[in-house]
Amino acid sequence: MRRVKWSERAAVNSRRRCGLIALLAYGALLTLVTTPPARAHESRPLFIELTEAPTGEIALRVEAPATVDAANAPVISMEPPCREEGRTSANPLRVTARFTCAVDEAQIRIEWPLFNPSLSTLVRVAYVNGETRTAVLDPAVREWRVPAPDSFQGVAASYLRLGVTHILGGVDHLLFLAGLLLMAGTPRRMLVTVTGFTLAHSVTLALAALGWLRVSIPATEAVIALSIVFLATEIARGDRRTLAWRRPALVASAFGLVHGAGFAAALGDIGLPKTETVAALLFFNLGVEAGQIAMIALAFTGFFAARRMLRETPLAKSAIAAPVGPLRAAGYSLGIVSGYWFIERLATLLSA
Repeated sequence: MRRVKWSERAAVNSRRRCGLIALLAYGALLTLVTTPPARAHESRPLFIELTEAPTGEIALRVEAPATVDAANAPVISMEPPCREEGRTSANPLRVTARFTCAVDEAQIRIEWPLFNPSLSTLVRVAYVNGETRTAVLDPAVREWRVPAPDSFQGVAASYLRLGVTHILGGVDHLLFLAGLLLMAGTPRRMLVTVTGFTLAHSVTLALAALGWLRVSIPATEAVIALSIVFLATEIARGDRRTLAWRRPALVASAFGLVHGAGFAAALGDIGLPKTETVAALLFFNLGVEAGQIAMIALAFTGFFAARRMLRETPLAKSAIAAPVGPLRAAGYSLGIVSGYWFIERLATLLSA
């Protein structure tokens, strides 16, 4: 008789955990749904590139994100002794210019005509000897001088930060991870699933970033959206007998290869330094993992807080009584967002 009561209690606790996890995921997904899907990759910094030429000139290229109003387009100049020789600015958000001076004397100045939109600035310097250098500037920084040659510490810090920034701004990658964790359920399965995803995307990130693997960026972005559609379908169906539910780590590993190519595309826009290539690649990947761990920790904190607050509320009791409802709603919410992204990216792919 005691064994029967214990089993019933365990079943109730299991249903309670399932219901609250689904409820928490549903709320998070609804929050993301309210964000326009097309802005999945618009949290980008102001990009400034300096290219040293053998003639002693420096080519300046500036790209501001589309979220910046044209009237507030940044004005990028270089302090003396650098002298401007010409400028092209048909599009105020896309500017090129030429300066005459030694690259180690170059100092950039950033000015916003109307207001500071609190954007970070990504600066990339390409030297005539083939070496490249990258730095991330805080929104408050308005002047920046080209640093000394690359050091391990400088590259590690810059690319670690770039990795964290990329994963936190990549809503599609985070939604895919959230769907995987929702299907995994238990902490142990979550750990195995995230590990599979990490190992898989690390492989393709390294191969693509080093030029050993070439992929189509538009096709990769479309498949990433399709991977989220697949997870949304599985979550909405709720059939725990499928391979995706029974072995989420396999799904994480398979699609993680594609997501790694997406990470490599972002890293390709930034570039890798010639002298510290391995360090840059390693710490960019570590930055991605740090961002993922931060999001997982945040999700667990929210879950335990929600379980404590909602334990005796009618909302929690309804989730316990019928956990499939919130789970299915979370799947549909995820499917709407990812389906829009897939159609949008497929159109881009076909029009290329």
